[in-house]
Amino acid sequence: MPEVKAYSPTRRTLLTGFAASVLLPNVAAAASPPAAPIPPAPAASSTAEAHPEPIQMSGDYAHERRKFRTDLLNKGPAPDNYEPLVAPPEAEQILYKAGYGGELELVAWVSRYDRKTRSRPAVLFLHGGNAIGQGHWPLMKPYIDAGYVVMIPSLRGENGQKGNFSGFYDEVFDVLAASDRLRHLPGVDPQRMFIAGHSIGGTLAMLAAMSTKRFRAAAPISGVPDAFAFFDRYPQDIRFDDRNPREFQMRSAICYAHSFKCPLKLMYGAAETHAPPRLALLAKRARAAGVDVEVAELPGNHFSAIPAEIEQSIQFFKSVAA
Repeated sequence: MPEVKAYSPTRRTLLTGFAASVLLPNVAAAASPPAAPIPPAPAASSTAEAHPEPIQMSGDYAHERRKFRTDLLNKGPAPDNYEPLVAPPEAEQILYKAGYGGELELVAWVSRYDRKTRSRPAVLFLHGGNAIGQGHWPLMKPYIDAGYVVMIPSLRGENGQKGNFSGFYDEVFDVLAASDRLRHLPGVDPQRMFIAGHSIGGTLAMLAAMSTKRFRAAAPISGVPDAFAFFDRYPQDIRFDDRNPREFQMRSAICYAHSFKCPLKLMYGAAETHAPPRLALLAKRARAAGVDVEVAELPGNHFSAIPAEIEQSIQFFKSVAA
């Protein structure tokens, strides 16, 4: 079990500070929750070359989740630095209950909208990194302008909240709990609820889309379907028993690609050269099971591609719900 290392700027790039300054010039970059992007693989090898293909498991992922409990050997908060949980002016801060028995009360931000109007479509967006910050919210403006109700949930152990960080497993329970809160908000059409996410949020969006039929479509952005490769790059984030391969398999969408329960659009930036092999394998396995999957490479890197990726997700959601 590797020692859990403290946060360091060399390990994580600041999503909000960087993305806001580069992509959203009118947004102050002072708020800077860390993110966990996957940097390009070293020139000598690629992630796909360094690791064998994870096996394709039998059984439905949602069913397997009901039988599996992660074994956390190191319990504690999410690894990223964070800012106070204060909603941006354009959002409303609400609470939702999560955990096995609803013992966790976590914060989510929801766009302001007229709740008395006709039902609106909604997007559950999962932020990058392991903390939520003010700078994540401006990225949601295209969804809001397109008429969607938007929720960004914080997850267990983030921003000083209760709960133990598990790295792509128990956090999926939080995502599902947040989606339940979203679909019951006044004015939200539960038949037109979508999920998207960036980086770590993209990975969680994949796992959530395999866990429920609640979402009309999913648009993971720069997500990582292979937990073996992810935790090889970030061993300091391992809190579970890494001697058990099931712990990695239950965090790897690529092992259960046949379990997606809605159409899927996988996106990544052209500079993310590590991404294509594993995403292509994920799509191949999913399509073999009859899942509607698109894979799109957009100009840019882990951050600069985000605006185009969000716009693509909007068009994708509209096409699915047409």
